[in-house]
Parts: sequence; structure tokens; C-alpha cells
Amino acid sequence: MPIRTWIFGGLVALALVPALAATSALPPGLAQTLRASRWKQRVLLIGAPSATQADFQRQKTLLATEANGLAERDFQVLEVLYDQLSPADRQYWQQQLGQALAGFVVVLVGKDGGVKQTSARPLPPAALFSTVDKMPMRREEMGRKDKN
Repeated sequence: MPIRTWIFGGLVALALVPALAATSALPPGLAQTLRASRWKQRVLLIGAPSATQADFQRQKTLLATEANGLAERDFQVLEVLYDQLSPADRQYWQQQLGQALAGFVVVLVGKDGGVKQTSARPLPPAALFSTVDKMPMRREEMGRKDKN
């Protein structure tokens, strides 16, 4: 192989490294994220048209001081800004989760992947935790914790 061909090939490979790194750094889609969390975490989706929406900000404020309660219940909190969703995520949001791409909504997804609760108003952490703590899987988790 001539040295020029080898050098050119090496330069092409080096040029592709940033592109490959950027591709692998892209966040997974909504469907993939929810699939990956199944049986591992509960997911709280906070949806709004933009990050400046008042109820969106209020929900984040309500949850900001509840890191321990969220962690204890295996929560992953995801912000879903409609204007930043891919076409596939928009379709998933509307068809699979049954949510509109307008207004504020909070969607609680259980460890089994099912939608357990939705609200068009911010959920106080106490109400959210109460809902989760009544679930059979959560009661089983609490029972195991008590035995340890």
C-alpha cells in the first residue's frame, strides 16, 4: 500500500472521530429511555411547550428539595420540552403515552412501563409519593427494606 494512501486513510479516520463521538453522545429517544428504565426505575415525565412555562418551573421547584424521596422510590425525572422532541419522540408522546403536545403535564410511569398517573397541574411531592407508596411493587420494596 503506498504511503500516501495509508496517510489519507488515517486522516479520514481521524476526521471521523469527532463525528462518531458526537453521535454516541446523543441522548437516547424517549421510547428507548423508558424501555431501559423498565423494572429498574419509575419515571416522572414533566412535559411543557417550553422551559419557561410557569407550571413546568413550579414542578421543578416542588421536586428540587425532594432528592431523597425520589431516590428512595427509584425515580428518574425527565424534562420533556415539546419543541425539542424528535419526530419519533413526538409520535411516542402522543400515541403511546396518550399526551398532547400542548400545555403542561406530569406523567408518572411505573417500573412496569405503564402510565400510572397524569396531571395537568404540578404534583406536590407528598401526593406523588403517596400514589407510588400504594403500589404493590413499592410496598414489596418497602417490605424488603424493613427486613434488611
